[in-house]
Amino acid sequence: MKAVRLHAYNEQPTVDEVDEPTVKGPTDVVVKIGGAGVCRTDLHIILGQWDEAMHPTLPYTIGHENAGWVHEVGSAVTNVAVGDTVILHPTPTCGLCRACRAGQDMHCELSVFPGLDGTDGGMAEYLLTSARACIKLAPSTQPNALAALADAGITAYHAVRKAVPLLYPGTTAVVIGAGGLGHIGVQCLTALTATNIIVVDRNPAALKLAESLGANQTVVADGKHVDAVLQLTDGAGADVVFDFVAEEGAERDGWAMTRPGGSYYVIGYGGELHVPTLDVVSTERNVIGNIVGTYNELAELMVLAQAGKVTLHTKTYPLDAAQEALHDLDAGEVRGRAILVP
Repeated sequence: MKAVRLHAYNEQPTVDEVDEPTVKGPTDVVVKIGGAGVCRTDLHIILGQWDEAMHPTLPYTIGHENAGWVHEVGSAVTNVAVGDTVILHPTPTCGLCRACRAGQDMHCELSVFPGLDGTDGGMAEYLLTSARACIKLAPSTQPNALAALADAGITAYHAVRKAVPLLYPGTTAVVIGAGGLGHIGVQCLTALTATNIIVVDRNPAALKLAESLGANQTVVADGKHVDAVLQLTDGAGADVVFDFVAEEGAERDGWAMTRPGGSYYVIGYGGELHVPTLDVVSTERNVIGNIVGTYNELAELMVLAQAGKVTLHTKTYPLDAAQEALHDLDAGEVRGRAILVP
Protein backbone atom coordinates (compact mmCIF):
# COMPACT_ATOMS: atom_id res chain seq x y z
CA MET A 1 0.00 0.00 0.00
CA LYS A 2 0.99 3.67 -0.23
CA ALA A 3 1.98 5.52 2.95
CA VAL A 4 3.43 8.96 3.81
CA ARG A 5 6.70 8.16 5.60
CA LEU A 6 9.06 10.41 7.54
CA HIS A 7 12.67 9.29 7.02
CA ALA A 8 14.61 12.19 8.55
CA TYR A 9 13.88 15.41 10.41
CA ASN A 10 13.86 18.66 8.45
CA GLU A 11 13.15 16.72 5.27
CA GLN A 12 9.79 16.30 3.57
CA PRO A 13 8.07 12.91 4.00
CA THR A 14 7.82 10.71 0.94
CA VAL A 15 5.02 8.50 -0.37
CA ASP A 16 6.39 4.96 -0.18
CA GLU A 17 5.15 1.45 -0.91
CA VAL A 18 4.92 -0.56 2.34
CA ASP A 19 3.22 -3.74 3.52
CA GLU A 20 -0.46 -3.52 4.45
CA PRO A 21 -1.09 -3.97 8.20
CA THR A 22 -2.93 -7.07 9.39
CA VAL A 23 -4.74 -8.02 12.57
CA LYS A 24 -2.34 -9.57 15.10
CA GLY A 25 -4.26 -9.52 18.39
CA PRO A 26 -7.86 -10.26 19.41
CA THR A 27 -8.82 -6.59 19.84
CA ASP A 28 -7.01 -5.28 16.77
CA VAL A 29 -8.87 -3.49 13.98
CA VAL A 30 -7.56 -2.61 10.54
CA VAL A 31 -9.26 0.43 9.01
CA LYS A 32 -9.33 1.36 5.34
CA ILE A 33 -8.59 5.08 5.50
CA GLY A 34 -11.18 7.39 3.93
CA GLY A 35 -9.58 10.61 5.15
CA ALA A 36 -6.50 11.65 7.12
CA GLY A 37 -6.19 15.17 8.50
CA VAL A 38 -3.05 17.26 7.97
CA CYS A 39 -2.19 19.03 11.23
CA ARG A 40 0.32 21.68 12.31
CA THR A 41 1.63 18.99 14.63
CA ASP A 42 2.74 17.13 11.49
CA LEU A 43 4.85 20.18 10.62
CA HIS A 44 6.30 20.12 14.13
CA ILE A 45 7.01 16.40 13.81
CA ILE A 46 8.93 16.98 10.57
CA LEU A 47 11.03 19.63 12.34
CA GLY A 48 11.89 17.13 15.09
CA GLN A 49 10.06 19.02 17.82
CA TRP A 50 8.49 15.80 19.16
CA ASP A 51 11.71 13.79 19.11
CA GLU A 52 12.67 14.51 22.72
CA ALA A 53 9.17 13.81 24.03
CA MET A 54 8.35 10.69 22.01
CA HIS A 55 11.70 9.29 20.75
CA PRO A 56 10.12 7.77 17.61
CA THR A 57 12.15 5.37 15.50
CA LEU A 58 12.41 6.57 11.91
CA PRO A 59 11.09 5.94 9.36
CA TYR A 60 7.40 5.73 10.17
CA THR A 61 4.02 6.73 8.73
CA ILE A 62 2.64 10.03 10.01
CA GLY A 63 -1.04 11.02 10.37
CA HIS A 64 -3.04 11.11 13.60
CA GLU A 65 -6.49 12.34 12.44
CA ASN A 66 -8.14 9.36 10.83
CA ALA A 67 -11.50 8.03 9.71
CA GLY A 68 -12.58 5.31 7.33
CA TRP A 69 -14.17 1.88 7.12
CA VAL A 70 -13.44 -1.25 9.13
CA HIS A 71 -11.49 -3.66 6.93
CA GLU A 72 -10.55 -6.46 9.34
CA VAL A 73 -11.22 -7.23 13.02
CA GLY A 74 -9.68 -9.44 15.68
CA SER A 75 -11.49 -12.38 17.25
CA ALA A 76 -12.62 -10.47 20.37
CA VAL A 77 -13.92 -7.31 18.66
CA THR A 78 -17.65 -6.80 19.24
CA ASN A 79 -18.26 -3.03 18.96
CA VAL A 80 -17.56 -2.75 15.21
CA ALA A 81 -17.74 -5.05 12.22
CA VAL A 82 -16.21 -5.18 8.76
CA GLY A 83 -17.71 -2.43 6.62
CA ASP A 84 -18.64 -0.09 9.47
CA THR A 85 -17.80 3.60 9.07
CA VAL A 86 -15.62 4.77 11.96
CA ILE A 87 -13.64 7.68 13.30
CA LEU A 88 -10.63 6.85 15.46
CA HIS A 89 -9.65 8.27 18.81
CA PRO A 90 -6.00 9.26 18.28
CA THR A 91 -4.62 7.23 21.21
CA PRO A 92 -5.52 3.53 21.44
CA THR A 93 -5.60 2.74 25.15
CA CYS A 94 -5.45 -0.22 27.53
CA GLY A 95 -8.71 0.32 29.43
CA LEU A 96 -7.24 -1.04 32.64
CA CYS A 97 -4.93 1.60 34.16
CA ARG A 98 -6.10 4.22 36.64
CA ALA A 99 -6.29 6.95 33.98
CA CYS A 100 -8.48 4.80 31.73
CA ARG A 101 -10.69 3.80 34.66
CA ALA A 102 -11.12 7.50 35.43
CA GLY A 103 -12.08 8.26 31.84
CA GLN A 104 -8.83 10.13 31.11
CA ASP A 105 -7.99 8.20 27.96
CA MET A 106 -5.33 10.64 26.81
CA HIS A 107 -3.28 9.91 29.94
CA CYS A 108 -3.38 6.10 29.61
CA GLU A 109 -0.15 4.60 30.96
CA LEU A 110 0.10 2.12 28.05
CA SER A 111 -1.33 4.11 25.16
CA VAL A 112 0.32 4.56 21.81
CA PHE A 113 -0.07 7.58 19.54
CA PRO A 114 -0.08 6.43 15.89
CA GLY A 115 1.49 9.01 13.62
CA LEU A 116 3.35 10.70 16.46
CA ASP A 117 5.34 8.28 18.65
CA GLY A 118 6.79 6.09 15.91
CA THR A 119 3.72 3.87 15.62
CA ASP A 120 2.50 3.99 12.02
CA GLY A 121 -0.26 6.55 11.49
CA GLY A 122 -3.07 7.02 9.02
CA MET A 123 -1.62 8.93 6.06
CA ALA A 124 -1.85 5.63 4.24
CA GLU A 125 -4.36 3.34 2.62
CA TYR A 126 -4.81 1.22 5.78
CA LEU A 127 -4.17 1.70 9.51
CA LEU A 128 -3.82 -0.80 12.36
CA THR A 129 -5.64 0.37 15.50
CA SER A 130 -7.68 -1.13 18.35
CA ALA A 131 -11.37 -1.68 19.02
CA ARG A 132 -11.15 0.81 21.90
CA ALA A 133 -10.24 3.59 19.47
CA CYS A 134 -13.18 3.05 17.10
CA ILE A 135 -16.34 5.17 17.21
CA LYS A 136 -19.02 3.88 14.86
CA LEU A 137 -20.66 6.46 12.60
CA ALA A 138 -23.77 6.49 10.44
CA PRO A 139 -23.20 4.42 7.27
CA SER A 140 -23.81 7.47 5.07
CA THR A 141 -21.00 9.45 6.73
CA GLN A 142 -18.16 10.51 4.46
CA PRO A 143 -14.94 9.90 6.46
CA ASN A 144 -13.00 12.66 4.70
CA ALA A 145 -15.56 15.20 5.93
CA LEU A 146 -14.97 14.31 9.60
CA ALA A 147 -11.45 12.88 9.81
CA ALA A 148 -9.81 15.96 11.34
CA LEU A 149 -12.31 15.94 14.18
CA ALA A 150 -10.31 12.97 15.50
CA ASP A 151 -7.64 15.34 16.79
CA ALA A 152 -8.30 18.99 15.88
CA GLY A 153 -11.95 18.55 16.75
CA ILE A 154 -11.56 16.56 19.93
CA THR A 155 -8.82 18.89 21.18
CA ALA A 156 -10.91 22.02 20.60
CA TYR A 157 -13.99 20.36 22.09
CA HIS A 158 -12.04 19.14 25.12
CA ALA A 159 -10.84 22.66 25.92
CA VAL A 160 -14.28 24.20 25.51
CA ARG A 161 -15.95 21.39 27.45
CA LYS A 162 -13.64 22.04 30.43
CA ALA A 163 -14.39 25.76 30.33
CA VAL A 164 -18.19 25.49 30.08
CA PRO A 165 -18.79 26.13 33.82
CA LEU A 166 -16.86 29.40 33.50
CA LEU A 167 -18.78 30.65 30.46
CA TYR A 168 -22.22 31.49 31.80
CA PRO A 169 -24.33 34.16 30.03
CA GLY A 170 -22.69 37.57 30.27
CA THR A 171 -19.12 36.29 30.04
CA THR A 172 -16.68 36.76 27.17
CA ALA A 173 -14.42 34.20 25.54
CA VAL A 174 -11.55 35.09 23.21
CA VAL A 175 -10.41 32.62 20.55
CA ILE A 176 -6.88 33.26 19.27
CA GLY A 177 -6.48 31.63 15.86
CA ALA A 178 -9.41 30.71 13.62
CA GLY A 179 -7.64 28.00 11.66
CA GLY A 180 -7.99 24.22 11.76
CA LEU A 181 -8.65 24.02 15.52
CA GLY A 182 -9.93 27.51 16.16
CA HIS A 183 -12.82 27.38 13.70
CA ILE A 184 -13.99 24.20 15.45
CA GLY A 185 -13.58 25.86 18.85
CA VAL A 186 -15.87 28.71 17.78
CA GLN A 187 -18.57 26.23 16.80
CA CYS A 188 -18.20 24.31 20.07
CA LEU A 189 -18.55 27.54 22.04
CA THR A 190 -21.67 28.41 20.07
CA ALA A 191 -23.17 24.95 20.62
CA LEU A 192 -22.34 24.60 24.34
CA THR A 193 -22.42 28.13 25.79
CA ALA A 194 -24.08 31.54 25.63
CA THR A 195 -20.81 33.44 26.04
CA ASN A 196 -19.82 36.41 23.88
CA ILE A 197 -17.18 35.19 21.41
CA ILE A 198 -14.32 37.39 20.18
CA VAL A 199 -12.01 35.87 17.56
CA VAL A 200 -8.49 37.16 16.90
CA ASP A 201 -6.57 36.20 13.76
CA ARG A 202 -4.17 37.94 11.39
CA ASN A 203 -5.98 36.60 8.32
CA PRO A 204 -9.16 38.46 7.27
CA ALA A 205 -10.46 35.35 5.48
CA ALA A 206 -10.19 33.34 8.70
CA LEU A 207 -12.07 36.05 10.57
CA LYS A 208 -14.80 36.05 7.93
CA LEU A 209 -15.15 32.29 8.37
CA ALA A 210 -15.31 32.74 12.16
CA GLU A 211 -18.13 35.28 11.78
CA SER A 212 -20.11 32.82 9.68
CA LEU A 213 -19.68 30.18 12.40
CA GLY A 214 -20.93 32.27 15.33
CA ALA A 215 -18.25 34.77 16.39
CA ASN A 216 -19.82 37.91 17.84
CA GLN A 217 -16.81 40.15 17.18
CA THR A 218 -13.57 39.71 15.26
CA VAL A 219 -10.23 41.46 15.67
CA VAL A 220 -7.35 41.53 13.18
CA ALA A 221 -4.05 40.58 14.83
CA ASP A 222 -2.19 43.69 13.65
CA GLY A 223 -0.17 44.59 16.73
CA LYS A 224 -3.02 46.53 18.29
CA HIS A 225 -5.23 43.55 18.92
CA VAL A 226 -4.64 43.25 22.68
CA ASP A 227 -5.85 46.84 23.15
CA ALA A 228 -8.79 46.13 20.84
CA VAL A 229 -9.86 43.15 22.95
CA LEU A 230 -9.50 45.16 26.15
CA GLN A 231 -11.70 47.88 24.64
CA LEU A 232 -14.34 45.30 23.71
CA THR A 233 -14.32 44.01 27.31
CA ASP A 234 -14.48 47.44 29.00
CA GLY A 235 -10.81 47.21 29.91
CA ALA A 236 -11.17 44.02 31.95
CA GLY A 237 -10.12 41.31 29.51
CA ALA A 238 -11.86 38.03 28.74
CA ASP A 239 -13.16 35.53 31.24
CA VAL A 240 -11.56 32.74 29.20
CA VAL A 241 -8.97 32.94 26.42
CA PHE A 242 -8.51 29.93 24.15
CA ASP A 243 -5.08 30.15 22.51
CA PHE A 244 -4.97 27.90 19.45
CA VAL A 245 -1.63 29.43 18.37
CA ALA A 246 0.57 29.85 21.49
CA GLU A 247 3.72 30.77 19.61
CA GLU A 248 5.34 33.81 17.99
CA GLY A 249 4.02 36.09 20.73
CA ALA A 250 0.44 34.85 20.80
CA GLU A 251 1.11 33.33 24.23
CA ARG A 252 2.00 36.77 25.64
CA ASP A 253 -1.07 38.30 24.03
CA GLY A 254 -3.33 35.57 25.42
CA TRP A 255 -2.15 36.16 28.96
CA ALA A 256 -2.59 39.92 28.55
CA MET A 257 -6.15 39.47 27.26
CA THR A 258 -7.18 37.40 30.29
CA ARG A 259 -9.00 39.32 33.02
CA PRO A 260 -8.16 39.05 36.74
CA GLY A 261 -9.62 35.79 37.98
CA GLY A 262 -9.90 34.56 34.41
CA SER A 263 -8.41 31.51 32.72
CA TYR A 264 -5.96 31.22 29.84
CA TYR A 265 -6.44 27.91 28.01
CA VAL A 266 -3.36 26.85 26.03
CA ILE A 267 -4.10 24.55 23.10
CA GLY A 268 -1.49 25.52 20.51
CA TYR A 269 2.18 25.21 21.33
CA GLY A 270 5.66 26.16 20.25
CA GLY A 271 6.18 29.35 22.24
CA GLU A 272 7.14 30.00 25.85
CA LEU A 273 5.07 31.76 28.48
CA HIS A 274 7.11 33.94 30.84
CA VAL A 275 4.92 35.35 33.60
CA PRO A 276 6.09 36.98 36.84
CA THR A 277 4.74 34.94 39.73
CA LEU A 278 3.47 38.16 41.30
CA ASP A 279 1.16 38.58 38.29
CA VAL A 280 -0.22 35.10 38.86
CA VAL A 281 -0.77 35.68 42.56
CA SER A 282 -2.07 39.24 42.41
CA THR A 283 -4.56 38.64 39.58
CA GLU A 284 -5.42 34.98 40.28
CA ARG A 285 -5.32 34.19 36.58
CA ASN A 286 -5.18 30.50 35.69
CA VAL A 287 -3.16 28.78 32.97
CA ILE A 288 -4.83 25.58 31.75
CA GLY A 289 -3.11 23.07 29.46
CA ASN A 290 -5.14 21.07 26.94
CA ILE A 291 -4.27 18.00 24.90
CA VAL A 292 -6.56 15.62 23.01
CA GLY A 293 -9.83 14.81 24.73
CA THR A 294 -11.37 11.56 25.84
CA TYR A 295 -13.13 8.86 23.87
CA ASN A 296 -16.46 10.04 25.30
CA GLU A 297 -15.73 13.62 24.26
CA LEU A 298 -15.06 12.48 20.70
CA ALA A 299 -18.35 10.58 20.79
CA GLU A 300 -20.13 13.74 22.03
CA LEU A 301 -18.51 15.77 19.26
CA MET A 302 -19.77 13.26 16.70
CA VAL A 303 -23.32 13.90 17.94
CA LEU A 304 -22.84 17.63 17.30
CA ALA A 305 -21.23 16.95 13.92
CA GLN A 306 -23.94 14.60 12.72
CA ALA A 307 -26.57 17.13 13.86
CA GLY A 308 -24.86 19.77 11.72
CA LYS A 309 -23.84 21.92 14.69
CA VAL A 310 -20.11 21.44 14.08
CA THR A 311 -18.82 21.27 10.53
CA LEU A 312 -15.30 21.04 9.16
CA HIS A 313 -14.20 23.40 6.43
CA THR A 314 -11.79 21.27 4.44
CA LYS A 315 -9.58 21.17 1.40
CA THR A 316 -8.90 17.67 0.11
CA TYR A 317 -5.73 16.36 -1.52
CA PRO A 318 -4.90 12.92 -2.93
CA LEU A 319 -2.46 10.90 -0.82
CA ASP A 320 0.24 11.37 -3.46
CA ALA A 321 -0.01 15.16 -2.91
CA ALA A 322 0.93 14.98 0.78
CA GLN A 323 3.91 17.30 0.32
CA GLU A 324 1.68 19.89 -1.37
CA ALA A 325 -0.83 19.71 1.49
CA LEU A 326 1.93 20.17 4.07
CA HIS A 327 3.34 23.11 2.12
CA ASP A 328 -0.06 24.79 1.82
CA LEU A 329 -0.70 24.36 5.55
CA ASP A 330 2.70 25.82 6.42
CA ALA A 331 2.10 28.76 4.07
CA GLY A 332 -1.28 29.57 5.63
CA GLU A 333 -3.12 28.76 2.43
CA VAL A 334 -5.60 26.30 3.97
CA ARG A 335 -8.85 27.67 5.44
CA GLY A 336 -10.01 25.10 7.96
CA ARG A 337 -8.34 21.71 7.50
CA ALA A 338 -6.38 19.90 4.79
CA ILE A 339 -7.44 16.26 4.31
CA LEU A 340 -5.56 13.51 2.48
CA VAL A 341 -7.81 11.04 0.67
CA PRO A 342 -6.18 7.76 -0.45
